[in-house]
Amino acid sequence: MALKATIYKAELQVADMDRHYYHTHNLTIAQHPSETEVRMMLRLLAFALHADEQLSFTKGLSTDEEPDLWSRNLSDEVQLWVEVGLPDERRIKRASHRAATVAVYAYGGRGAQIWWDQLHNKVARLDNVRIWFVPDGALQELAQFVQRTMRLQVNIQDGQVWVSDQERSIQVEMESWKG
Repeated sequence: MALKATIYKAELQVADMDRHYYHTHNLTIAQHPSETEVRMMLRLLAFALHADEQLSFTKGLSTDEEPDLWSRNLSDEVQLWVEVGLPDERRIKRASHRAATVAVYAYGGRGAQIWWDQLHNKVARLDNVRIWFVPDGALQELAQFVQRTMRLQVNIQDGQVWVSDQERSIQVEMESWKG
């Protein structure tokens, strides 16, 4: 018998002063059986950082043909392709040809650094690719927000990201590795 995804509901209030975007999103997030809560919350953070009306979660881990998130225009062209984790060079190059912008959120401590050391020269000339590293400490704090039903606020100003619920607030610091 196959394991089923765990379903989470999130009311995500995004106040992005850098992009002048202010909106509340009611999201349904399917956590794949092999996905950790940390990775799921990083997907949710990536959603907040790129939030718009066309942005949506995809089948993600269930398919090789889709990213974790994407934004498509009315002509069905991919405007934004978002990967969470450590995708290989071929996947990043393929995404850069299919989408106007590619965003990768890498995590995994030392493993992520080794991945980047091997990859950075190979993707340096891909102008539409942006890569960020999210430290493990920030992700562990973010995972503390996990509940089956979540109400989160994400505030973004001058590149700083704050995530809060009714009880606590954390700052998520990321390193820009490319872009």
